[in-house]
Amino acid sequence: MCGRYASSRRPEDLVEEFEVVADRTPAPLAADYNVAPTKEVYAVVERPPTKDSPEPPERQLRVLTWGLVPSWAKDPAIGNRMINARMETVADKPAYKRAFAVRRCLLPADGYYEWYPTSQTTKAGKPVKQPFFIRPADGGVLAMAGLYEIWRDPSRAEDDPERFRWTCTVLTTEAEDSLGHIHDRMPLMVERDRWSQWLDPRVGGELSLLVPAAPGSLEAYPVSKAVGNVRNNGPELVEPLPLDDVPVEDVPS
Repeated sequence: MCGRYASSRRPEDLVEEFEVVADRTPAPLAADYNVAPTKEVYAVVERPPTKDSPEPPERQLRVLTWGLVPSWAKDPAIGNRMINARMETVADKPAYKRAFAVRRCLLPADGYYEWYPTSQTTKAGKPVKQPFFIRPADGGVLAMAGLYEIWRDPSRAEDDPERFRWTCTVLTTEAEDSLGHIHDRMPLMVERDRWSQWLDPRVGGELSLLVPAAPGSLEAYPVSKAVGNVRNNGPELVEPLPLDDVPVEDVPS
């Protein structure tokens, strides 16, 4: 799964990286090294320039809330449980299949966190989990495959600019071998040469566009357990722990 990630790039950098035509972000988000569900995140989408426009969709950078709320939902709190969509079922599940067909997005990230059960145990006998940060080995941006929805709040007036809530979810798949030792699921990546096909709402969703990260393209290393508390934030969360601080039996191999 993907339950936490880091996103520190500035919107102007993302505009350049993803060849965005229209920056629709109301204000820059602060660098966030502990992105958690229900937080606001950057997303790259393709939308018509204006409502009912005959013009081709334009690539936009927007701010969405992490945790997808289907358009038919009666309670937006459902989004708290819909932070990930499994690749194996995304084309069929009612909560995701419409978004998969026409509302696909890219969610830029520096990397994401997963927790590995160590040999140590708590007083209750449960394994102590060691967080790992997983990022592109070349230091580039991680383009996670996502879906988005636009939910209308029935309690708000037609002329209320806040009546529409834009939300998103991260697509996941089985982890490739070197990362599967840490966790059995991982976010799906969209390769740069497939961004246009993935984002274009005029083209139906194609699972063939989605691939797990190529072996060796991602690196993983242990980081501070402080990331487990969402109130903690800062670049120190993604700093590698000295190997001496992590028992060898607690490092996946």
